Amino acid sequence: MMGRSYMTVRALVLIVTLLVVVEYFSLLQSAENADKRGPVVFKLLEPGDRVGYSRHVLQVVDPAMYRVDRVVDKMVNNTTTISIVIPTISTGNLTSVPSSNLPQCSMIPPNLHGKFPVLVNDIPSMDDMSSQFPGLELGGRWSPKDCQAKHKVAIIVPYRDREPHLRAFLLNIHRFLQRQQVEYGIYIVEQSGNQPFNRAMLMNVGAAEALKQHAYQCFIFHDVDLLPEDDRNLYTCPIQPRHMSVSIDSFLYRLPYDDIFGGVSAMTVDQFRAVNGFSNLFWGWGGEDDDMANRLRVKKLFISRYPANIARYKMLKHGKEKANPERFKYLYSGAKRMSRDGYNSLKYKKVDFMLKKLYTWVLVDLPHLKP
Repeated sequence: MMGRSYMTVRALVLIVTLLVVVEYFSLLQSAENADKRGPVVFKLLEPGDRVGYSRHVLQVVDPAMYRVDRVVDKMVNNTTTISIVIPTISTGNLTSVPSSNLPQCSMIPPNLHGKFPVLVNDIPSMDDMSSQFPGLELGGRWSPKDCQAKHKVAIIVPYRDREPHLRAFLLNIHRFLQRQQVEYGIYIVEQSGNQPFNRAMLMNVGAAEALKQHAYQCFIFHDVDLLPEDDRNLYTCPIQPRHMSVSIDSFLYRLPYDDIFGGVSAMTVDQFRAVNGFSNLFWGWGGEDDDMANRLRVKKLFISRYPANIARYKMLKHGKEKANPERFKYLYSGAKRMSRDGYNSLKYKKVDFMLKKLYTWVLVDLPHLKP
């Protein structure tokens, strides 16, 4: 009897161990946790190609960004392979036709090294820094010169009174993004006056102003005090809204809670519009990111993340903002308000606007809007 019980326990331990191993490898196969229907390998083919790029664990491709002309399924070693022919890149109602004979950039940028050397000391002045990035266009825009970028990304930074942080951010983010072969623009959206900071409203303003300038495919909303530490953390357009700043040094590189969407986050233009952007009612620190997480849930979207050993950030030291005393009230009523409080109700006064060498600067005065 004892021998039989012992064998039963050993069998259970073995089964549990195997299940854990299978789950581990399953997670490695899907950094976005989007492929839940079995072992599917995606190959993206340009017209005329015979062999495409296999889907990498870090590759993030939004199917809605592409018009699919032909889909071919076949079985290889009991694994379904889906080949997709992609003739053009779509940005919602806008379709960009390649304007040059340059080849498309690789799905996986070839110049990635992993650990990224973050610079926080001896940061140069804005003028000296500008000379370090000769390839930038006015407004802090850049695109690769030897290939056509697959992603057009607006980096939107809500900002006020942190000039040392801004210089450190610009120095690091331009170095970082140019390794990734994305077409990008940096938008620093500054709040004028001395009323409480409204981070969410500034991000709505940044999205509106960015789309006036260029046909971006997605936004990355970025705190100015967070610097990425691994260049495999791709600043590309996500399949599902992506929380980028998974592990931060000041949080001991641990995720504070499962639904967090603050710090750095990425959304396509369509996803942003589907949830009506951010709420405009969160004045002071806290609440706006949790409200966005609730909006995503209402629209049946989920928060995706890269592995914690890749989505790493260094946080620059700063003082705490005054907490928003009404944040919990607005969080509880957020689902009822989301159709009328957000991007479609945004109002602001543009005080100044300038295409600087390192970034596009938007200075705005924000009104208090009714719930």
